[in-house]
Amino acid sequence: MHLPINHRKRPLWRLLAGLSSLYLLAFGLLGVIATAGLGFFDDSDTRMLGLRVNPALAWLCAVLGAVALAATIIGRDAAMIVHLGVGGVLILGGLAALALLSTSANKLSLDLSTCVVAFLVGSVLLTAGLYGKTGPPREAVVEEVLRHSTRPGDKFAVEPNAE
Repeated sequence: MHLPINHRKRPLWRLLAGLSSLYLLAFGLLGVIATAGLGFFDDSDTRMLGLRVNPALAWLCAVLGAVALAATIIGRDAAMIVHLGVGGVLILGGLAALALLSTSANKLSLDLSTCVVAFLVGSVLLTAGLYGKTGPPREAVVEEVLRHSTRPGDKFAVEPNAE
């Protein structure tokens, strides 16, 4: 799999990942406040930022948002791994929630709009993770030469001057 090194759009995706992480964190923290006093898996119709929320979902979003925001602030390759992980968790969680929407197993009190938001935020974080790889300029040039090459041996034959 090709993961670009030092991609020119990395700052844009890092900004979008930070905004998505802030949204998750804000939704989680506001949800924790709004659902204070309810049972952890309560099935009430409490709404926060237009989405249904219960304490379990609020805490889950607050933790995922805090982890993703911390990774965005720290940056580097650790952020790439965390963004890929959190984005994957949100997308897979959204798929699982779609399967459980009308069942008694829907313990997080999810609805269709919550699934759509999970897909959107997860897609942004996943894409930010794909564009988040960093490295020395020489390694980035070698990777670009290999990516545009049609001959398998070019990676070892090319010695670019990227200093």
